[in-house]
Amino acid sequence: MPDAPDPTLPPSLRLLKGLVIVLTLTMIGGVITVVGLLVTRMPQAFSAVGPSLPDGFTLPAGAKAEAVTFGTGWIAVVTTDQRILIFGRDGTLRQEVTLTD
Repeated sequence: MPDAPDPTLPPSLRLLKGLVIVLTLTMIGGVITVVGLLVTRMPQAFSAVGPSLPDGFTLPAGAKAEAVTFGTGWIAVVTTDQRILIFGRDGTLRQEVTLTD
């Protein structure tokens, strides 16, 4: 049986092998860090209390909400019949804007 060739790598390939191992470990550490940050930070994002409508908030008869925007001290509701209704924080209608094409 012939002798096996010498299994040692040339110095340039040993350096390359070491660099690949270090890069792999760095990438694994980075992925673990990103996943850890997402897991620890995301519950805070979902538990945050968002804006809410005042009690007894009602739209005028026949109006159907398409979009709602909350501002400082006001609430804007865009309706399906092309109107923007501006309400105060207490739910009273302040202004009505009719949209035209």
